[in-house]
Amino acid sequence: MPSLNGKPDVMFEEDDLPYEEEIIRNPYSVKCWMRYIEFKQNGVKSVLNMIYERALKELPGSYKLWYNYLRERRKQVKGKCITEPAYEEINNCHERALVFMHKMPRIWLDYCQFLVAQCKITRSRRTFDRALRALPVTQHPRIWPLYLRFARNLPLPETAIRVYRRYLKLSPENAEEYIDYLRSCSKLDEAAVRLAAVVNDESFVSKEGKSNYQLWHELCDLISQNPDKVNSLNVGAIIRGGLTRFTDQLGKLWCSLADYYIRSGHFEKARDVYEEAILTVVTVRDFTQVFDSYAQFEESMIAAKMETTSEMGKDEEEDIDLELRLARFEQLIARRPLLLNSVLLRQNPHNVHEWHKRVKLYEGKPRQIINTYTEAVQTVDPMKATGKPSSLWVSFAKFYEENEQLDDARTIFEKATKVNYKQVDDLAGVWCEYGEMELRHENYEQALRILRKATAIPSKKAEYFDVSEPVQNRVYKSLKVWSMLADLEESMGTFQSTKAVYDRIIDLRIATPQIIINYAMFLEEHNYFEESFKAYERGIALFRWPNVYDIWNTYLTKFIDRYGGKKLERARDLFEQALDGCPAKFAKTIYLLYAKLEEEFGLARHAMAVYERATQAVDNTERHHMFNIYIKRAAEIYGVTYTRAIYQKAIEVLPDEHSRDMCLRFADMESKLGEIDRGRAIYSYCSQICDPRMTATFWQTWKEFEIRHGNEDTIREMLRIKRSVQATYNTQVNFMSSQMMKATTNATGTISDLAPGQMGLDDMKLLEQQAQLLAAEAEQDKPKLKEKILFVRSDTSRSELAELAKQANPDEIDIDDEDEDGDEDQGPEAGTEERPHRCLWRAERRRRLNTDMTSLTSSLVHEWSLFNPCKMYDENRLYGM
Repeated sequence: MPSLNGKPDVMFEEDDLPYEEEIIRNPYSVKCWMRYIEFKQNGVKSVLNMIYERALKELPGSYKLWYNYLRERRKQVKGKCITEPAYEEINNCHERALVFMHKMPRIWLDYCQFLVAQCKITRSRRTFDRALRALPVTQHPRIWPLYLRFARNLPLPETAIRVYRRYLKLSPENAEEYIDYLRSCSKLDEAAVRLAAVVNDESFVSKEGKSNYQLWHELCDLISQNPDKVNSLNVGAIIRGGLTRFTDQLGKLWCSLADYYIRSGHFEKARDVYEEAILTVVTVRDFTQVFDSYAQFEESMIAAKMETTSEMGKDEEEDIDLELRLARFEQLIARRPLLLNSVLLRQNPHNVHEWHKRVKLYEGKPRQIINTYTEAVQTVDPMKATGKPSSLWVSFAKFYEENEQLDDARTIFEKATKVNYKQVDDLAGVWCEYGEMELRHENYEQALRILRKATAIPSKKAEYFDVSEPVQNRVYKSLKVWSMLADLEESMGTFQSTKAVYDRIIDLRIATPQIIINYAMFLEEHNYFEESFKAYERGIALFRWPNVYDIWNTYLTKFIDRYGGKKLERARDLFEQALDGCPAKFAKTIYLLYAKLEEEFGLARHAMAVYERATQAVDNTERHHMFNIYIKRAAEIYGVTYTRAIYQKAIEVLPDEHSRDMCLRFADMESKLGEIDRGRAIYSYCSQICDPRMTATFWQTWKEFEIRHGNEDTIREMLRIKRSVQATYNTQVNFMSSQMMKATTNATGTISDLAPGQMGLDDMKLLEQQAQLLAAEAEQDKPKLKEKILFVRSDTSRSELAELAKQANPDEIDIDDEDEDGDEDQGPEAGTEERPHRCLWRAERRRRLNTDMTSLTSSLVHEWSLFNPCKMYDENRLYGM
């Protein structure tokens, strides 16, 4: 292709002809140009650029061609020095492209990045501005991040600040980014202003997730730590505004304000801020923060002063100033408990305990104590008070009393009695303390007048618990005041006045059992016995069980002491009244008093009847003890034989554990009386409630009894009963299940341990195996006798029965038949092999017959003993036991 000057500019190759022909045919087809460009992509760059230029000349509005062309040109200069002319040519290409592509943000972004890479600051800034002007607002978020990054990297903060100000007009929510940049470049005044604006804007939402308080705290730290760099804001007003907004973080804000003045060099202002903070904070946490900061400030001031003094040498004025600072610091430390108490009182001004602590802190300072008490009684609202507000009035009066100012103390008490307390007990306590103060100074008549005034009936009566009435109208029913008045009347009043006080207490129905007893004792001391008994009667009419128990107990005791047996019927009536409706828990003492009365002054049979009733009326836990007393008294009065019926009834009604003990005692008594058969029958009856595995002591006692008084047959019968009882307990399902549960938790083992390899068996076999194991353990645990038993054996086996069969027994019944006699008449050689077997057979038959007879006898005796175990003597003889 010839150029204008006649020289060939581009040399076409043979392979280019199809593309050239296609372009000639379709010069406005982007696809044809792109195919041609793609074909020449790896060729000479100048040829490629020429093809792009030809294409753009035909299609200047093609974004695709411009974008690829500019990207290709930037690749060509990549890695070269930015001062080469090729860069400027590419810049011109971008400018030509923007003539047509000024609405395409990608072209602007690439051009701006290309200029930034060339370090052309002014041209880059102007290009960014042109891009923002050319593009619509919706496309600006694509330009601003690159523009801001360019501005932040500039060594000129003023340029970046102006860029950020323009940016924040479009996106004010990104103010935190601007503030961080201002801090990084030490533009703290502008940062504080911007941060203050953000804090005041309640619609602002932090992109970093910070709360309004966190932003405020950052502002406080910024302005307090850089007082010399922040001049556009009123620091004091800002922080004090935060004190009203964030009341839960007062400590930090006060410390920030003080820190601002310290860094500014205004130390006295900082001290004033600390003092103001200490006197206004209302939480212990804020107080601790402020006080610790205050103390640290004073220490640093003293340390700085000491360093200055040591460098400048000794100076009298400097020494005085240092001493003043030390004294100020010591006073601050000494004030801490009082300041902390003030914080707690600001938190709750109705806290009575804190007011008392405050008074103790002023110990040795009478004027401050009086002022504190005065402030306390004026501040504390009795309806909202924590603690007893009356204690403040009482302590206030006692303070005057300790300083011998009785008139002032009486004035305080008089004022205290007119306060509308929440509880009647508070006012009653004030009246009592008032009276006790007069007593301490021996003004007895004055004390009586005070208490009589307190208990006077008001013009408008009210119930004690009627909260709608003031306490002054209800204090006349306070037992506390009446009790003290009664004590004073007993000590210093007359009999009639004291009696009138007690009668008034009872009439008001505020008496307690102790008041009734005190009244009766008072009458008794003055020998008004019948009046005292009437007082008891009035008290009994007022109260019910169990409150009346003490009154009845004292009344009955005093009546018996007074009259003894002179008014026996009246005493019996009193006891019957006391026992009418008496709970089982309190019946024992009254029954014992009743029985004692009958024993000493009445009839023995009446006493026994009382004991009989007592065994039925007392609580189940005390019934065993009551039976013991009954038996003991019956034995002393009527003799031992009279107790048989008592033993019989005790065995019937008491639970098994106590019934077992009664049986043992009953049997022991019978054996001492020589009634061996009776004792044996009792043992036989008791055996039905004695499991051999649990009560080995009972069976050992019976065995010892049989050893002393029985023979071989009785011991054999005892062993048979023992086996029978044990089998009975073994077959009880509940017992077995409980034992199995116990065995699983103890060292006995599980069912699989008892029957290894037998888990396929049914449950009954497993239970039988366990029962056999438990029986074997019980047999091993039985106590053994120390001495040897010569005339009887405790265990009977087949071999031992065979040996016993060989011995001569004079009581034996000959039941052998003729065949056996014929066999025995033969010689020693005849049937020698069969003789041991025959002996065993005889012994077995003899044992079975004796066992059947004994079992029949025992069953008959046992059935009869269930009816009456004490009437067995003749029957036992009848059956030859």
